[in-house]
Amino acid sequence: MCRPRPGQRAVTGTTGTRPPHAGDLERGTLAKAADENFPVAPFFLPRAWRADLMAIYGFARLVDDIGDGDLAPGGADARLLGVDPAQAGDRLALLDAFEADLARVFDGAPRHPLLRRMQPTVRRHALTPEPFLGLIAANRQDQLVRRYETYDDLLAYCELSANPVGRLVLAVTGTSTPERIRRSDAICTALQIVEHLQDVAEDLRRDRVYLPAADMKRFHVREADLAASTASASVRALVAYEAQRASDLLNEGAPLVGSVHGRLKLLLAGFVAGGRAAVDAIAAAEHDVLPGPPKPGRIKLLRMVGVTLRGEG
Repeated sequence: MCRPRPGQRAVTGTTGTRPPHAGDLERGTLAKAADENFPVAPFFLPRAWRADLMAIYGFARLVDDIGDGDLAPGGADARLLGVDPAQAGDRLALLDAFEADLARVFDGAPRHPLLRRMQPTVRRHALTPEPFLGLIAANRQDQLVRRYETYDDLLAYCELSANPVGRLVLAVTGTSTPERIRRSDAICTALQIVEHLQDVAEDLRRDRVYLPAADMKRFHVREADLAASTASASVRALVAYEAQRASDLLNEGAPLVGSVHGRLKLLLAGFVAGGRAAVDAIAAAEHDVLPGPPKPGRIKLLRMVGVTLRGEG
């Protein structure tokens, strides 16, 4: 439902030594969206919904790849966006060009194939630029802000980095109301926090820490502790604390599932269940996230979907 951040970031768009073309880039980026705690556009949804959701997730995946420096080698995306080859490694320049191409989605002809793919979705559902601009702003922030002092600071980041996609899901399915948006925001923020917990070691290698500094101080955790091969008791206590916050947000958002019907209900239950199962996987690892991301098994996930649908969780 929310911002996709696959645990393994594959380099996309290459076959042997052949330079990637636009179709390779589009397929490679969309393929990453399948590596989620729960599928972003599962088979049981109507075909039109699947196409629209994949177009939106393709946008979110590509803007993350720009922000993380994970674009296909060779600068093909930069050329498509009209960026000088000398600036192909400049993430802020690429994000500026991507934002300019986003404007063409709403008034013109976008250059990048993923944005061309998204244009019919935008027009069909009268989507506004704001959620997409939020995702770009989050990735700009990633280039400039690598530490968060307080939990409220982190929540403000999640408002840009995660919540817009949940709002877009509601818009595409024609189910937006103020209350549903509030519940969706809680779920999306929770999923973002869970992913941050799963990816503590990976994020640190990228010189990013999404654990609030005030909480680290409270639990006597230093950044050097996050670079260890296994978590100390203090790190485990901190992770458990943040995981409980995420769990509370998931519970706050869970009534969203009961407010809708049919296949959308199953989709939203899958997102909530994915977050809950991931929190359980972190707990099963005794909150030691440093060796690698604790991931829930498929059976556990399916069971959690059932629990969420019955409103028991």
